[in-house]
Amino acid sequence: GNISGVRLHLVFQATDQGLPTLRTFLCYSALNLLLVLLAACMVLFVGPAAAGSGIPDVKAFLNGVDVRGVLLARTLIAKTIGCVCAVAAGLAVGKEGPFVHIGSCIASLLGQGGTKHYQYKGKWLQTVKNDVDQRELVTCGATAGVAAAFRSPVGGVLFALEEATSWWSNQLLWRSFFTTAVVSVVVRTTMKMCGGKQCGYFGEVGGFIIFEMREGQVDYQLYELLPMTMLGLIGGLLGASFNSLSARLGTWRREVLSNHEKSSRVYEAVAVAFITSLVTYILPLLSGCKECPTDSVMMCPRDSQDVHFGNYVAFNCHAPKQYNPLATLFFNTQDNAIRALFGSNTDHEFDVTSLTTFFLFFYALAILTYGISVPAGLFVPGILCGASYGRLVGYAMTEFHGGKDIDEGTYALLGAASFLGGCMRITVSLCVILLELTNNLNLLPLMMLVLLVAKAVGDATGVKAIYDMQIDLKNLPVIPDNPDQAMHNINAVDAAATPVVSFQRVEQVQRIVDILTGCSHSGYPVMATDHTGEPSFMGFILKSHLLQVLASRQAFQTSSKPRDNNIQMVASSLQLNQAWKAVSTRGLSVADVNLETADMDLYLDLAPYVNPSPYVVQEDMSLNKAYQLFRQLGLRHLAVVPKAREVSGIITRKDLLPEGFQQRFPGVDVVSPSSLNERGHTLSDRLMQTNNMDKIKIGRSV
Repeated sequence: GNISGVRLHLVFQATDQGLPTLRTFLCYSALNLLLVLLAACMVLFVGPAAAGSGIPDVKAFLNGVDVRGVLLARTLIAKTIGCVCAVAAGLAVGKEGPFVHIGSCIASLLGQGGTKHYQYKGKWLQTVKNDVDQRELVTCGATAGVAAAFRSPVGGVLFALEEATSWWSNQLLWRSFFTTAVVSVVVRTTMKMCGGKQCGYFGEVGGFIIFEMREGQVDYQLYELLPMTMLGLIGGLLGASFNSLSARLGTWRREVLSNHEKSSRVYEAVAVAFITSLVTYILPLLSGCKECPTDSVMMCPRDSQDVHFGNYVAFNCHAPKQYNPLATLFFNTQDNAIRALFGSNTDHEFDVTSLTTFFLFFYALAILTYGISVPAGLFVPGILCGASYGRLVGYAMTEFHGGKDIDEGTYALLGAASFLGGCMRITVSLCVILLELTNNLNLLPLMMLVLLVAKAVGDATGVKAIYDMQIDLKNLPVIPDNPDQAMHNINAVDAAATPVVSFQRVEQVQRIVDILTGCSHSGYPVMATDHTGEPSFMGFILKSHLLQVLASRQAFQTSSKPRDNNIQMVASSLQLNQAWKAVSTRGLSVADVNLETADMDLYLDLAPYVNPSPYVVQEDMSLNKAYQLFRQLGLRHLAVVPKAREVSGIITRKDLLPEGFQQRFPGVDVVSPSSLNERGHTLSDRLMQTNNMDKIKIGRSV
């Protein structure tokens, strides 16, 4: 806010002093280009994963895909600095999406105790070094980002539930809600400290409710339902077209610009910044001024020297009581431009020409900007695009009905909801976020109607939601919410990868190294021989655990037979958190394991490191059911076994109720997640004592 405010203040000051137009424009564009250049360099040379909004990457991580570099400290630094510079430069981007990514990075770093080189290794921190707890922390971080950006604590929780995470629980619900509550208290306290001009331009306008609509339309007439439904239809079509055009431009960037040096992406970002500067300066310059309304309760025109927010910006106006409608939208911070469009009791502040011009050019700029190598959110550009054509509809309604009980700001808000709904295809969380943004519950029924229509129309076009399209562009293996209909007619064995790469219980080190070198799987089945001499499925062993065992070189043996006497003692010396791979890092690889030539002829008993109770399915199970297991439990591999020859027993709901369970097994202690964290942390203890818990924790990342 401060950087953007200073930038605009310098432009108005130069204009008031009568400097030549060309010189003023060059100074204006130079400031924008320098800010964008810094943002692009931070992304490309410090944290490449900081480009874009970051929501698709966080969504992929919470779906079970550990994308390299997404949640690292350098990504956090590049995202923060790049977001500040990109927004301050006046690009058609928002800060809300990057805030979700920033909150997720902070949560991940806190859960790991810091960075790789600067890390706190407290004993209590080891209890959360597992995939499930890390994902819950990242989810809480994402909700904190939404709550901080929109000051929408409830909307932040619902956004994570509806859009971000693939797995949810009541425990995660209250943890997320507690996180957003703390964020709200901190934001409110900070705003009180920054009241007036104590923090520069920040804090001069707006309260905890960013776009509060205290006045305006409190009710609606039946004849308004038709134009409001039309807003949903328009938003669905425009949102789908935005997604389609952005995807095509993103495909071109991936196929053409990715083949060039990084400097080409810097040149692209600077070129987009120059085009944006040209449009935002020339259009208000060419636009005519309007007479100030006589009944306005706000200052008209705004004093550009002392007041740096509000409506009625006088730019290139020669009469004393005139303002420039396009300058009010372009020569303003994005938040203040939204406040101007949402403004109540300001009928006809923006004429049809100004609104149409602003929508067409800003819509094109948003498509062009979304995808360049800077942190770029979509919420604010979506709100501005939707509010502009929504206010156009409101303008037409006031003309047709004489302005009776109709407020243009209400239609602007509904237009913003329609565009976001058609673009993102989210309903519940978006409805709550917009209502918390404006503090206007009177619009709840209308908001629901517009969002549902926009989502239905957007889905009917066959174009995916914007975040899903970005996931496809990045080739991230995210499992969608719903399986393909053809999966009902396919068995699990038909989709299973063959031939199966497996280990025997006792394997030679040389074979283990060869398999790990030539195969990229994250886990391997381990086979053993039962008492009848028949081979049996012993369980799964993770690649990360296996690499840690090889690196320790403590469990090697000269015999090819199982050694049950001292193998448990050796396994207990290996810590589970040492085998855990830090989030967004490469982790331990085969090349990092320094084995001597003599070690290759030794053997390794894998029994203590195997998860003996993984999820398995029969070969004739429907692939649709296997899909649901992957989606709901966050698995990354699933063993397909032949049909069982007999049934050992049947478990019903009654057998799982706490009362009946304690009566049948009075001597068995109930193991809770908290007690697991307080008990053994060794690799063998965790696998042997807590199989039912770790079969979920082991299978949570790719």
